[in-house]
Amino acid sequence: MSSLRFPENFVWGAATAAYQIEGAARDDGRGPSIWDTFSRTPGKVFQGHTGDVACDHYHRYADDVALMAELGLKAYRFSVAWPRIQPDGTGPVNPRGLDFYDRLTDALLERGIDPIVTLYHWDLPQSLEDRGGWTARDTAEHFATYATAVYARLGDRIGTWTTLNEPWCSAYLGYGNGVHAPGVRDGGAAFAAVHHLLLGHGLATQALRAAGAGTIGITLNPADMQPADPASAADAAAARLVDGLHNRIFLDPLLAGGYPEDVRDHVARIVEPTFVRDGDEKIIAAPIDLLGINYYSPTYVAGRPDGAGGGAYPGTEGAVEFLPPVGPLTDMGWMIEPAGLTRLLERIAADYPGVPLMITENGAAFPDKAGADATGPLADHDRIAYLDGHLRAAHDAISRGVDLRGYLVWSLLDNFEWAEGYRRRFGIIHVDYLTQRRTPKSSARWYQEVISRNGL
Repeated sequence: MSSLRFPENFVWGAATAAYQIEGAARDDGRGPSIWDTFSRTPGKVFQGHTGDVACDHYHRYADDVALMAELGLKAYRFSVAWPRIQPDGTGPVNPRGLDFYDRLTDALLERGIDPIVTLYHWDLPQSLEDRGGWTARDTAEHFATYATAVYARLGDRIGTWTTLNEPWCSAYLGYGNGVHAPGVRDGGAAFAAVHHLLLGHGLATQALRAAGAGTIGITLNPADMQPADPASAADAAAARLVDGLHNRIFLDPLLAGGYPEDVRDHVARIVEPTFVRDGDEKIIAAPIDLLGINYYSPTYVAGRPDGAGGGAYPGTEGAVEFLPPVGPLTDMGWMIEPAGLTRLLERIAADYPGVPLMITENGAAFPDKAGADATGPLADHDRIAYLDGHLRAAHDAISRGVDLRGYLVWSLLDNFEWAEGYRRRFGIIHVDYLTQRRTPKSSARWYQEVISRNGL
């Protein structure tokens, strides 16, 4: 393959999430989150795994930051645990919770690593869920208050702020098909959650902007949505429907001023959208400086009257069939198609021009094998091939004019993979969960070389 170089000042980094790595679930005044509750509910998480200890990053962050520096990371995207800051989701701020992120931020800056903060990565305080969670409008308002509290402590040292991570997952998997916390299965609740998550983003963006924040954005997981047969009108209609529910329901209000009409019509067939009030869309469309893109795999659909639909997409039953993945698959059963990333980046840049993009998550789970060979202690060649292919796809997009500013690999560490527990490993650094020993995999050393040469 040809040698490729990325633009000067391209940001190379890695990403994690609080509940997946921090552990210390009861330390220093942290309150319970919906994932603490969900993981303790029988049958919800593989073998009853929880994030109580995870990677113990809360106590081992200094060593982890040293590993980041060793790999040459220029940026590290981490999330703040809302239950650490406001154990009940509202009320007084817990200074001990903020102290941890103070220490982490300072450790990163001392090593020359730019901290990128995500304010919400799915760990809603349980007390807010008891009052309706993201189906309740108040939660959006409380989120803005929480965002302001975090900024007040860290804003002097952090330049990039991300409000939400993958609100699609929070809404559809949490409230639609219930495979993620809080485990609700209600199509109407899912759409209410979509709106209140976006409203929370808008309110937090306004609050952060007023407080003086520099770069503000949101991270989505848009899908490269493809019809099974491009020549089929039925397949094209199915792709358009699911694209509306996955992509445009978020992208249009954020970047085009309001919800698309076809999506409004579909939602109205499921639930009366009384949760959308006059002025909400203007709040949601508060200008942002960066759009984070999380990409793992493409989606292919067909239009079929007997289609099973997608449980995460209310109202697609009897209209859409999601095609099973083909070809080499990751350990999650996800299809590997780097070209989908190029298509997705080009589509977003064309449809929503003017907003810089960053790949805030991209990576793969594979059944890593312990042992040693010439390339390192854990020879994860499948992961290297996956990352290499997707970086080349990202470079293709840049060469076609996409304003892509950086790439953050998912994930720095093996960690708690939500409903999959600890059986799926995404990390470029292996974690022995019994000893908490960290061992860079071959992919970590490969990525270290990519960063050092700013290319492939």
